[in-house]
Amino acid sequence: MNSISQRAGASQLKIKILLEVNRWVIVGGLAASVFVTVVLVGTFGPAPIPVLLQYQDPIDTLFQGLVSGVITGVTLILTINQLVLSQELDPIGAQRERMEGALSFRQDLEDTTGLAVSPAQPSAFLRALIEAIRRKAIALEDAMDSGIDGDMRDEIEDTVDGITDNAEEAQEQLTDSQFGTFNVLGAALGFNYSRKVHDLRRLRNLHSDSLPDEVNERLNDLLEVIKFFGPAREHIKTLYFRWELIDLSRAILYTAIPALTTTFLMILFYTPREIPGGILGVPNTLWIVSLAVTIATLPFLILLAYILRIATVAKRTLAIGPFVLRTTDRNEEIEWEDDFE
Repeated sequence: MNSISQRAGASQLKIKILLEVNRWVIVGGLAASVFVTVVLVGTFGPAPIPVLLQYQDPIDTLFQGLVSGVITGVTLILTINQLVLSQELDPIGAQRERMEGALSFRQDLEDTTGLAVSPAQPSAFLRALIEAIRRKAIALEDAMDSGIDGDMRDEIEDTVDGITDNAEEAQEQLTDSQFGTFNVLGAALGFNYSRKVHDLRRLRNLHSDSLPDEVNERLNDLLEVIKFFGPAREHIKTLYFRWELIDLSRAILYTAIPALTTTFLMILFYTPREIPGGILGVPNTLWIVSLAVTIATLPFLILLAYILRIATVAKRTLAIGPFVLRTTDRNEEIEWEDDFE
């Protein structure tokens, strides 16, 4: 199971909405739902909403609460911004350590994979790393000879086929992907490296004595390369989260201005009795209140749309290494070495 929806046990539509769909499309859908819900409940609900809206007190109470909510939400976003920015305000010594750590990781990757220089763009970097994994997997398959029995050969071939197929899918998703969109991180999530690390370690630890030296060497080479993928994915995920939180903060700050303006206008100047008539059988005052409520809730809808994706990604990447934190139909047996007492 290589796709995110298959591993998560969720429908493709649900995963698409949570992760892949543009966040502004989600915000638009949520805003339309709020507007339509208020209009429908106000028109067909049990309470006499058209009569209720002729009085100022309910509207004032509603929008006074929305003013407090918008101000609280903006304050929360400013706090998130400070948290994100605090990661960039380290002293020069800490910044130097970050630089040395990044360069050391790249150098180790280049030495292990044979890359002359690892790419600078995140999508190209991941694509090069996945290509190195794919090549090491093919080299492992090429090293197998007739001395390996049928069951062990089938197990190795299944593992190699799973790695190469998943690698090709991830590389295709990374082609022409730009950082800042979900495509780069989505491709990284689609490469199921945790299970592959487990399967390779199992092959090495249980069957190394039965495998030819060349196969063992190629198996170790593949395992060493694929272990780079975990830290690389986590680093790109961290950068993406910061990018998303900055975009979220800016979007909420931009929409907070019309949201606050609308709530102030509704409290100070709106008089329901001066808006007679209706459209499509719905009182004009209900149309106006529904639109005002939708505009006032925009900051919260934006927060919901972004946090849904961030929380989903965070849940899918809680562990690094060969841990599978999801419900599966594989009842994994514990295997011991033969000479263990």
